[in-house]
Amino acid sequence: MVLGDSIKTIKGIGDKTAAAMSKLGIYTVSDLLMYYPRTYISYEDPVDIENLQTGMRQSVRVMINSRVEVRKVRGLTISIVYAKDFSGTIKLMWFNCPFLRNFFHIGQEFVFSGEVSYKSGMMTMTQPEYYTPDKYSELTNVWQPVYTVTPGITSKTIQKAARNALPAASGLVDYLPGDVLSEYGIMDLPEAVASIHFPADEYHLKLAVKRIAFDEFYGFISDMHRLKSDFAGYRNECVISCDEEVRRFIEKLSFTLTNAQMNAVRDMLEDMSSDHVMNRLIQGDVGSGKTIVAAVGLFAAAVSGWQGVIMAPTEVLAVQHYKELHAQFEPYGISVGLLTGSMTVKEKRLMYQDIKNGDVSVIVGTHALIQDKVEYNRLGLVVTDEQHRFGVKQREKLTEKGGHPHTLVMSATPIPRTLAIIMYGDLDISVIDELPAGRIPIKNCVVDESYRKTAQSFIMKEVSKGHQVYIVCPMVEASEVLDDVANVTEYTEELRETLRSQYGGDIQVTCLHGKMKADEKNAILDDFSNGSISILVSTTVIEVGINNPNATVMMVENAERFGLAQLHQLRGRVGRGKLQSYCIFVSGKKDKDTMERLEVLEKSNDGFYIAGEDLKMRGPGDFFGIRQSGEVMFKIGDIYNHADMLKAAQKIYEDHGAEIDRTIEEKGIYNRYFQPVL
Repeated sequence: MVLGDSIKTIKGIGDKTAAAMSKLGIYTVSDLLMYYPRTYISYEDPVDIENLQTGMRQSVRVMINSRVEVRKVRGLTISIVYAKDFSGTIKLMWFNCPFLRNFFHIGQEFVFSGEVSYKSGMMTMTQPEYYTPDKYSELTNVWQPVYTVTPGITSKTIQKAARNALPAASGLVDYLPGDVLSEYGIMDLPEAVASIHFPADEYHLKLAVKRIAFDEFYGFISDMHRLKSDFAGYRNECVISCDEEVRRFIEKLSFTLTNAQMNAVRDMLEDMSSDHVMNRLIQGDVGSGKTIVAAVGLFAAAVSGWQGVIMAPTEVLAVQHYKELHAQFEPYGISVGLLTGSMTVKEKRLMYQDIKNGDVSVIVGTHALIQDKVEYNRLGLVVTDEQHRFGVKQREKLTEKGGHPHTLVMSATPIPRTLAIIMYGDLDISVIDELPAGRIPIKNCVVDESYRKTAQSFIMKEVSKGHQVYIVCPMVEASEVLDDVANVTEYTEELRETLRSQYGGDIQVTCLHGKMKADEKNAILDDFSNGSISILVSTTVIEVGINNPNATVMMVENAERFGLAQLHQLRGRVGRGKLQSYCIFVSGKKDKDTMERLEVLEKSNDGFYIAGEDLKMRGPGDFFGIRQSGEVMFKIGDIYNHADMLKAAQKIYEDHGAEIDRTIEEKGIYNRYFQPVL
């Protein structure tokens, strides 16, 4: 078996499994080896029910003492069974597993493993794994990889296939010289790939993760420097110079721009009227007003006869941008178009034609903007929102559609300056370090689950004033272990019943999650914006850009599961008007380290301070911490947790880049994942 072979050459994989794996982008042995686990499970010795701790993954050895009850709740099948040991009883619950009705029988002994919660006066495990005692003993104290899956395939299927494919990892070619590996303490590539799937211990896992993170960073830095080199010589063919029109546009806004916003506008206008193409980053904290700066740039481009586009990471945010820009530009006769993946074929075709003919001056959209079918008329400005969500190649593909348009990227990710210089080395940077006038600082509190009733009482007081509330549940990646949709749906149903029984009336509580269709998500957000929904229970789909000044409370459940940077982003959904706003972080763990980490948010609303403090507290290279920065361009790498590898990648590129490029070319390694050309 070699890296280029079809996965069907791996023992146990037939046509059906291969078809399911293709949905994950796995076609070859190499693809499988590069499909890294999303987390790991270490099976510890079972504990007694009375010693279980909520918010933790634990195991219990118990005896089934009830029949399996199967219920239907809002389209979901819920299977419930009870089990006991000498110290108590535990409730076990699964979604969409009706076959368990005939699997568990009274008197059987099993070990159940999963996350523990306390619901309705009883310890509960939702979607636990189950093993016979003998089978469980084989797993104890061994690191088990867990993979993101798709319908028709389980994590265990991928795990078994990866183990069978492991011998082929020896065929991976390392592009780093041996002396560089030694100098920086970097694990060699074949060993890293083997260890990231099946680590011998925690030490080897950390080394493997750091190596893979390094590869991703090095590839990113290499691409970035190439892009910067390509841009360096471009003369400005899209001269945008309309200072007087821009001045009048700004004066007629319903609010006054801050000094920092005005400085960013001046930087942008000077760039676009200069001899060279603009390539600028607008970096500002959550709620600092980056979007209006982009709007000024798009206005200037349109007035000067050029098309401008703004690419958002989600359809929800794209639709919001479209509505805001349409309202701002309509009085000036500037047409705004929307292009997203969920539009019908006919709607897309009409928009393609309008874009090609120049009938729309400003186009808002998602990744649909960079599809081959899109032809721009006179593309002069490209804006990418939430830059950390797009890779260099995506940004490059969009700019290539217009010859050499100006590029403006925006980011609210609070990256410490030492890391920002590396991440955004191809960009000039403007920093917006002021919040708009009239904003009242958010009041924050960190509590444990015992305060939930108090928090719900506070939420109802805000609702009674006519204000609105976000409640965020952790985003759980698709897996056979736990379904995020069921999780959010169940929470919403329970909250609705709790509030109805305690406070009466028909309180509008609605849930939102990423698996909904775009039209459904947009309809829910419209209802929330116009006040029809009082409480919105959501996954992190509302993390970026959602703007509702009437929302005054953000409550985050299991806050310990999120990185501080992401919690700060979520907090930014409130405090967007002149009302006093509040953020409640509910932690499922009470240990000192967890509470101290979350209390950083209680002390400050400054995202840059929070990012710096988090880095100090956790230390670079801490793999077992929570992913901080949310960059989807990296599978493993995280600029906070692996800051040391980011810095190493930059230094090695500077010192050995030319030598490495020759190695890649001579050994036939392609740059993106540094695996052999097959």
